[in-house]
Amino acid sequence: MEPQFGSGLQQFFFRQMDETLKGEIIDTIKTALLHNEPRITVLSVTVDFTDVLNGLTEVTIKYKYNQTNTRHNYVFPFYLKEGTNLKQ
Repeated sequence: MEPQFGSGLQQFFFRQMDETLKGEIIDTIKTALLHNEPRITVLSVTVDFTDVLNGLTEVTIKYKYNQTNTRHNYVFPFYLKEGTNLKQ
C-alpha cells in the first residue's frame, strides 16, 4: 500500500563491514524515521558490528516520544479528532 514506507536497509546486505557502511546505515535509519515516524524525535543512532565473521550488526536507536499529536498520526480515533487545525 505504501511503496516508499520502510528503511531500505536491505541495500546494505553483503557489503563490507567498515566505517563507511556504519555511516550509511545511520543516515538511512535517521531518514526513514524522520519520514515514517512523526511521533518521535531521534536523539541518536549507533551501529556496532558485533560479530563480523557472521555478519551480525547491532543498531541502537535512542528517541524521545513527542507529547503532542500530529495530523500524520494514523492511530484511531486520534487522527479523526486531534493533530490538526483544519476546520471540516
